[in-house]
Amino acid sequence: MAEKFKKILIANRGEIALRIIRTAREMGIKTVAIYSTADRESLHVRFADEAVCIGPPSSTDSYLSIPKIMAAVEITNADAVHPGYGFLSENADFAEICTEYGVKFIGPRPEQIRQMGDKITAKDTMIKAKVPVVPGDGELLKSVADGLEQAKKMGYPVIIKATAGGGGKGMRIINKPDEFQKAWDSARAEAKAAFGNDGMYMEKYIVEPRHIEIQIIGDQFGRVIHLSERDCSVQRRHQKLVEECPSPFMTDELRQAMGEAAIKAGEAINYEGVGTVEFLVDAERNFYFMEMNTRIQVEHPVTEEVIDHDLIKEQIKIAYGERLGEDNYYPKGHAIECRINAEDPWNNFRPSPGKITSFHSSKGHGVRVDTHVYAGYTIPPYYDSMIAKLIVRAPTREEAITKMERALNEFIIEGVKTTVPFHQWLMKQQDFRDGNFDTGWLGQQKLPEGK
Repeated sequence: MAEKFKKILIANRGEIALRIIRTAREMGIKTVAIYSTADRESLHVRFADEAVCIGPPSSTDSYLSIPKIMAAVEITNADAVHPGYGFLSENADFAEICTEYGVKFIGPRPEQIRQMGDKITAKDTMIKAKVPVVPGDGELLKSVADGLEQAKKMGYPVIIKATAGGGGKGMRIINKPDEFQKAWDSARAEAKAAFGNDGMYMEKYIVEPRHIEIQIIGDQFGRVIHLSERDCSVQRRHQKLVEECPSPFMTDELRQAMGEAAIKAGEAINYEGVGTVEFLVDAERNFYFMEMNTRIQVEHPVTEEVIDHDLIKEQIKIAYGERLGEDNYYPKGHAIECRINAEDPWNNFRPSPGKITSFHSSKGHGVRVDTHVYAGYTIPPYYDSMIAKLIVRAPTREEAITKMERALNEFIIEGVKTTVPFHQWLMKQQDFRDGNFDTGWLGQQKLPEGK
């Protein structure tokens, strides 16, 4: 086993940076926070052992600037980098540069990130590993005419996706031929702006799917295990809002089959670290590989609560070179996570940056809040709008929903609009309570009028 790290630089901000700092401190490892001038007052800056300002508010000039981050690594003498999620967490070049500098990137190796980062390569890899994939040849579309020809053979509806995509960007559902040109133009423009790459591919669109993902973890010696599933089907425009484990749609047989498929996916690339294999599951419980996220997920606390393990700690131990000694993990009890965003849910989820004048987070048995904000904190307009994650656990799903209702009622954030009222509304919806929803369900609901 390699020598343990003395100091980890966290190449991220906000909630996830604070989350990593807490685990590192418990492991006796010093931490370095980086921050933009807009994040000077963030709690991750306050609680790290050292903090380095790396630039102005723009992500391009701060959290996405590899030269500035590596300069911070050098001046603080950090021997490892944890990328968190978002920003550079799935950037193979960054992982490679860390390695070249003799600094451990806490995550998969660069070639693994590249293999799963390109959607077409990832799909080809899964086909070879005998993991079920969504129908579609995965080839880059050459033109609208090429797309129309493929769609005719495949049958509508189809979905076109950005090959370098993620987070719902560069995706369009097409129900008939005369929708193709407009969808093609807008998807390519969005993909170009978001990823600098307008390459598109097409798949058969799975109607009314569940979005169920399997958490996996792999060591440096070829062993991969799974930590069961998360149901992420409550979404708005392909953005997750609520996650839970176990899935109310899951059966023991389906969990075993999906878990085995996820392990095959990890083994196919000798995966190292914590990762997530995401699947679409149709009404008949057929499942299809969608993508693999080669990083820690926003929703990782859901899994932590039902298996009683710290996934950040597991990441760090694997980066040391520790072996996985455990078998697959299965959920005990039920956990639900609500993402609390600084958005106005009754006005098309419009962002609501500004100063928090009053803040009281929920507490009590089985309630967890991951956040970097506090009363007096000013939410900057430059980054993702998520300001907190509210997670509850209970013996059953029904009890977890009741606990979440109680916790949401105690969550006070004043001065900005948040999605707390949306989650309060959601918990009361009979379809949600019955587990009767898919990825398109929320878009079909009539939300309360704006206030």
